[in-house]
Amino acid sequence: MPAVLILGFALVVIVAAIALTPLMLVQRYRVGTARRRARVWLSTVNIAGMALSSALFVAGAAVASRWIPNALTQTLLAFAAGCLLGLVGLTLSRWEFAGGLLHYTPNRWLVLGITLLVTARLAFGFWRSWQVWGATPDYAAWAAAGAAASLAAGAVVLGHYLTYWLGVRRRLRQLRSGKR
Repeated sequence: MPAVLILGFALVVIVAAIALTPLMLVQRYRVGTARRRARVWLSTVNIAGMALSSALFVAGAAVASRWIPNALTQTLLAFAAGCLLGLVGLTLSRWEFAGGLLHYTPNRWLVLGITLLVTARLAFGFWRSWQVWGATPDYAAWAAAGAAASLAAGAVVLGHYLTYWLGVRRRLRQLRSGKR
């Protein structure tokens, strides 16, 4: 009986997570476009988290490249593109200095583009999982076909946010040193 309850609870949690995904994506966009105060400690935590995530992600792509052709190459190229996108994001963000504090508002279109990229990656993952569910062994090659592109989409997001937070940290340092 306890196993049935645990299985039922797990199923409810999975269905709830899937059902709430659209709401989570809308909230991600709303929060991503809000005006925020730039804080040194927050940028430091985000840089550390993004650097660790990026290193682990690239290591995972390197391991996956054994089975997925071009996984590491596409991941590294997409990460570099994400870093360039982060520089564009820093340029397009609105920066405000008032009362000794720095505030920033990310560009809405760039946040929307990244949110749509994440949405497409999630949708592709669900679709691919559904297709592979009853797959035969010779079907596995087709199932892995989009994995490298899916990894690349994640690398773009990681590269963007790592570069963006490095730029926020740089702006804060410039502010502290008296340069604007």
